[in-house]
Amino acid sequence: MASIVRQLGLQSSRHHVAPAVSTACGHASYSTDVKPLSSTRLTAMKRGTGGRSSFNGIVATVFGNSGFLGRYLCNKLGKIGTQLILPYRCDHYDVLRLRLVGDLGQVLFMPYDIRDDASIKKAMKYSNVVINLIGRDWETKNFKFEDIYIDGPARIARLAKESGIEKFIHVSNISAEEFPEPLLLSGGSKILKTKFIGEQVVRDIFPDAVIFRPSDMYGSEDRFLRSYANVWRRQYRAIPLWRKGEATIKQPVFVSDVAAGIVAAIKNPDVAGKTYCAVGPKRYQLSELVDWFFRVMRRGPDSGYFRYDMRFDPFFKLKVTLTEKVCPGWPIASLSWEKLEKDHVTDVVPYGLPTLEDLGVTLTHMEDQVPWELKPFRANAYYDEELGEFEKPAPPKFIPNTI
Repeated sequence: MASIVRQLGLQSSRHHVAPAVSTACGHASYSTDVKPLSSTRLTAMKRGTGGRSSFNGIVATVFGNSGFLGRYLCNKLGKIGTQLILPYRCDHYDVLRLRLVGDLGQVLFMPYDIRDDASIKKAMKYSNVVINLIGRDWETKNFKFEDIYIDGPARIARLAKESGIEKFIHVSNISAEEFPEPLLLSGGSKILKTKFIGEQVVRDIFPDAVIFRPSDMYGSEDRFLRSYANVWRRQYRAIPLWRKGEATIKQPVFVSDVAAGIVAAIKNPDVAGKTYCAVGPKRYQLSELVDWFFRVMRRGPDSGYFRYDMRFDPFFKLKVTLTEKVCPGWPIASLSWEKLEKDHVTDVVPYGLPTLEDLGVTLTHMEDQVPWELKPFRANAYYDEELGEFEKPAPPKFIPNTI
């Protein structure tokens, strides 16, 4: 080493570059050098042009990230340079796919328990945005609807308030109400009732919370379209619906539109304390929708399909009850009395409440998206038909908006 240093010194003296070398060494910087920050505000630490490898100043903790809406939302947040803290209470393999929503170091995972204050507070310690998407269509032996939709959101909202979180977003349901009208169950839907109470509790604890009330969401891996497409939901070729589906009005929304609305709410500083109705652009009778689904799947009346009133089918009632008893942890096709009750409740948008369009979201029409979603469920899906061999299914009739 000494000989190398002497040799470099001789070369430097021969070419008279010693001052330049000493100057360069004097200004050398190393990764271990301390560089004080001008400000500790996250907005002052923004880096990059806004893509997945940049940082836009938002650190978001997303509870319920492994669910249907959570996967879409995390992808949209990661796409604009958001750092994501993703707590999980499932097997870690269920959330590993979310590593891809952001670049290396942008997505962090940590286990938590919804009943443990310490783990929840740790998950939001460095965040400025907290989003609660936790939900389930059926109860388990460990978690009842009160645990999921009342106690859990209340605990998250309280800890977010204590941690100084700037923006808290809570997702509920468009039909949530204190006393839901009973249809199939004597007491009405417990999901809708507990979600309503959860909304009120969140609002009391965190008055500036932003609440989203989505209708039935459809998209890849949903439990709306695919529940009707599943063979277990049918009785051979027929589909049982409450009052044949003619007494229920639905306004389904594309899940990506709901995720876009939440992202827009995070960016918008004027949404504090507001409640948004996340609904689609059109209203339909459930009977019209289901008929259209089966036409798209090439399983229409020509194939023997028809609808009937489930109230008069004891065999279907027995199937639902046995599905709940035999598969309580994960019912086949999500078939349970609670889900059937919720599926047949009419969507009502209260007058005056803002919608996704007020957040600048361009809504997706079902006629443009559903055929692609139901393509894997078509009859003779692998049949290579000739051009024009199958007639294009007629779109469903929608109910004009009178407001």
